[in-house]
Formats: sequence, structure tokens, C-alpha cells
Amino acid sequence: MQIKQIFKSGITLIAFAIGALGVLIVLYAWQLPPFRSSVETTNNAYVKGQVTLLSPQIAGYVVGVPVQDYMTVKKGDLLVQIDDRIYQQQLAQAQATLQQQQAALANFAENRLAKQASLDLAKAQLQSAQAGLEKAELDDKRTGTLVDRGFSTQSSGDQTRVALLQAQSTVAQAEASVKIAEQNVALVDAGKSSLEAAVASAEASVKLAEINLDNTRIVAPVDGRLGEVAAHVGQYAAAGTQLTSITPAKVWVVANFKETQLTHIGVGLPVSFTVDALGDAKLTGRVERISPAAGSEFSVLKPDNATGNFTKVAQRIPLRIEIDEGQAAAANLRPGMSVVVKIDTANTPLPALASAQ
Repeated sequence: MQIKQIFKSGITLIAFAIGALGVLIVLYAWQLPPFRSSVETTNNAYVKGQVTLLSPQIAGYVVGVPVQDYMTVKKGDLLVQIDDRIYQQQLAQAQATLQQQQAALANFAENRLAKQASLDLAKAQLQSAQAGLEKAELDDKRTGTLVDRGFSTQSSGDQTRVALLQAQSTVAQAEASVKIAEQNVALVDAGKSSLEAAVASAEASVKLAEINLDNTRIVAPVDGRLGEVAAHVGQYAAAGTQLTSITPAKVWVVANFKETQLTHIGVGLPVSFTVDALGDAKLTGRVERISPAAGSEFSVLKPDNATGNFTKVAQRIPLRIEIDEGQAAAANLRPGMSVVVKIDTANTPLPALASAQ
């Protein structure tokens, strides 16, 4: 009987010990007191980089692809060559039009001088006609007096009167010629702005043709490594067709921490992380920036929590981590790699998030 009681007591103690051990394991796994650590960890983190997709701005047949998949290239290196014969001819046509418009503008000065000379001649003829009118008026006055006194014949008076009328007509004609010459000069001056606009338009056409010709050469915008090269000789590439991509050497880490982990995390805090693809290699960095909003706020379809039953879910806040220089393993990082990030917040003052402002 005593053995049976002892056996039952032993089973109870073992069950209690197992239960206590299970509770301790759960507390440790969830980092709850008394096992809460100052080190915040997340495996929701990835290596990021600026992967740039390269596409042509103009359409044409591919005539040259001097690169291959995953090659390292320098800024300005030729990646894809599109047939440029049409664009060369368009540039030559635009340049010829520009020369024509420039010649027309250059002729403006000569035409202006000719019209101004005609105006000066008309004014001189008007002055001559006015002088002739003044003499005819004096002759008519003098002859009229002599006729009235009987010292001259009536025919002489008629002749001076006719000469006066002719002089008046000559002056009117000269004045009309001056007006016509002035209008011709004004018309030439008015055409100058049109000629200048035509030259500016032709210059813009040349520049556009040069841009289109330059766009037949798809070059590397930055130093980096190529992705898969989809272009091949003979392919017709429409504007916007993805030909390849380039990834610069500069990479960083984006770690998505739960909002409950950010109490002591601030900008400038040291970070250590490991990358799945690099085994146990440990790298270091520093918190560079903290996202201004949770990741859900940037999603296309935002969750609507104002419906039905609600279950609170801790949101994730992205952190951008700058990788420290001088680490050999960092050269093997590639955008998209999975990362485990650890941040020791033991020495971080409160509140840490204020430093993100």
C-alpha cells in the first residue's frame, strides 16, 4: 500500500515537473519573463538592392548584344545595339531642314536692307516732289499776279496752274510710295519672329533626332552586374520591351520587426545578422532608417479592421539596415537573400523611436 502511494506520488511529481518544464520552454520560446532578452531578433528580413530593368525607348531590330548573363559591367558599357539606319537618316533630314531655316533667317538681314533702301529712296523722292510743289506754288502765285495786272497772258497762267496740279499729284504719289515702302519694311520685320521660330523648331527636331539615335545604344546606367539577358540578334524590340536588368553593388538589409519589438530600437543602433546563403558567417551593420508606417499601410489592398469580429495582430515595421564596410563576406550578398537580424537594445535610451524623426 505504501509502495502504491509512493508510486502515485512519483508520477504526480514527474507530471508536475514535465508541465513546469513545458511552461518554461514556452516562456523561453516567446521571450517572456523571466527569460525576456534585450536582443530583438527577426527572420523576416531580406537583402535588398536597386535592380534596374532596362528597356529601349525606341523600336527597332536588335543588331548586336555584346554582353552575356550575369556579367559585371561599368557605367556606359554597351549592352544592346538597335538598328540605327532609320534614325541616322532622320537626323540627316532634320539637320538639312535646320540649315534651310538658318539660311532663310540669314536672308532676312539682306532683305531688310533692301526694303530699307527702298524706303529711303521713296522718302528722297517725296522730298524732291515737295520741293517741286513749293516751286510750282510760287510760280503759280507770281504768274497769277502778273496776269491780274495785265503783264502776262492767260495762257501763261494756265501753264503754271497745270504745273502746280502736276506737282501736287507727284507729292501724293511720293507719299503713297513712302507708305508702301514702310509697310514692306514692317512686313519683313514681322516675318523675323516666324523665321526665328522656324529655326528653333528645326533645332529641336535635330536634338530629338540625336536623342533617338543615341537611344539605339542601350548602355549600362551604373556599375553593376547584369541579370538574364533576354535580347538576341534579329529580335524586334518594341519600346518598353524588357531586354535585361542591372544590379549595382550597393546592397542593404530590410528587417521587418514586430511593433512590440521597437520600444528600444532606434536609428544608429548596431546590428548583427547572418545570411542563410552564407552559412554561419556573421555580418554587422547599423540601423539607418525606420519606416514611417507599418508595411500594411503600403499594401495595395489595405485591411479593413472595422468589420465583424476583430483579432489583434502585431504589425511589422520595416527597418533599413546599412551594412558596415570592410567585410569580405558582404561582397557575396545578393538582393533577395534571406537574413536573420539581431539587435541588442540593452544600452538604448527610451524612447528609442524618437530618434527616427
